[in-house]
Amino acid sequence: MQAGDPSTTGSPLERSPLLVCVHGWLLSGRLWQPLTEALSPDWECWTPDLPGFGGQPRPRGLQPSLASYGRWLAEAAREQAAERPLVLVGHSLGGSLVVHAAPHLGSQLAGVVQVASGGGVFQPRPFRMVRRGGAAFLRWRPGWLAQLPGTEAIRSPLVAELRAARGLLASSMQRGAVRQLPGLVAQLQVPSLWVVGSRDTVMEPRYVRHLAGYSSDHQLEVLEGEGHLPMRTAPATLAALISAWLQEQGWPRRSAEAQSLASPRSWSSASCA
Repeated sequence: MQAGDPSTTGSPLERSPLLVCVHGWLLSGRLWQPLTEALSPDWECWTPDLPGFGGQPRPRGLQPSLASYGRWLAEAAREQAAERPLVLVGHSLGGSLVVHAAPHLGSQLAGVVQVASGGGVFQPRPFRMVRRGGAAFLRWRPGWLAQLPGTEAIRSPLVAELRAARGLLASSMQRGAVRQLPGLVAQLQVPSLWVVGSRDTVMEPRYVRHLAGYSSDHQLEVLEGEGHLPMRTAPATLAALISAWLQEQGWPRRSAEAQSLASPRSWSSASCA
């Protein structure tokens, strides 16, 4: 029986999992707000700011690398969920952190959802251009704009810690890190859902399809007409996909769990177990 199977984790009945939503480079947890609203009240989401991004300072000992941030994510998710099952939901670079965190979660990990996250193919010239462009933005970004009223929507890229932003971008595009991704995906012991927009020019569908193929138990969904941020441009559609997939894996919605625990029959069964 594979890790994350509801029959091994729930008592009484299966417990509804906590969805931990991990944002990508230069973004923050507020990225997920439209999606979490669409998933509520059936599924509980936690949308932390990664250290060094949004309003979260980076602890002194946390190195700006995929491996270090993956360990941080696993520890933070465990603390937030307590004994509940976990589903990690990653976007773009956040998806790389998800697969780095997965090995540290053991049987508590119930599933993985990747949104606009792919790769595993090293491309020297395009990666070099992205690194240069990212470094130039970080150097010249007008941080003072973040202090003006009405700029909340663009605040995250302006206030991201320089070392964290620069380090994670460089780490994600190193030859070794890129070639490590397929192996990490192949090691997943839980089902995975991969979602990409058909018009995503940041992470093209072919690269998502390539990386998803290394997972032995995966489902790939292409959102027609959507780009790199479907959690903001098509939250209801994305929420419906995720909700249906979670239920197919046997995980109960929070409303169904509450009804089950409130019924006299469930309490009777639990007391006799």
